[in-house]
Amino acid sequence: MSDLYEGDILLWSERQADLLRRRAAGELVNETELDWPNIAEEIEDVGRSELRSCRSLLRQALRHMLKAEAWPLSRDAPTWRADAIDFRRQARDAFAPSMRQKIGLAGLYADALAALPDTLDDQAPMLVPSSCPFTLDELLTDAP
Repeated sequence: MSDLYEGDILLWSERQADLLRRRAAGELVNETELDWPNIAEEIEDVGRSELRSCRSLLRQALRHMLKAEAWPLSRDAPTWRADAIDFRRQARDAFAPSMRQKIGLAGLYADALAALPDTLDDQAPMLVPSSCPFTLDELLTDAP
């Protein structure tokens, strides 16, 4: 079964899901067909993927918020603010309480700061805070 896992993850996952559903329904299944180590790995990976997604959305929100703060007179500032709100909403939807301890807001903010360009439309940025002025709860709301 590991060969199928390595060669065709979609087919492997469909077969494993079918076997698990049949087993849960009380049907007899060949236990050796269940690829327990890889099933466990895939279940863990689902959680890691969700966490990465939430972090990425928060990082994107912070980038857009920082651009709007650094260049408030730019013609793109309203779009950046709107995009930041959208990313924050998506992050709120992706967020699960168990993620709270695994989201390093200081690191995400540092990444967003590092992504700011030196200039935009030949304008230097206005001063932005060097450390994150928001809490996670604030970022997970719709407020601008």
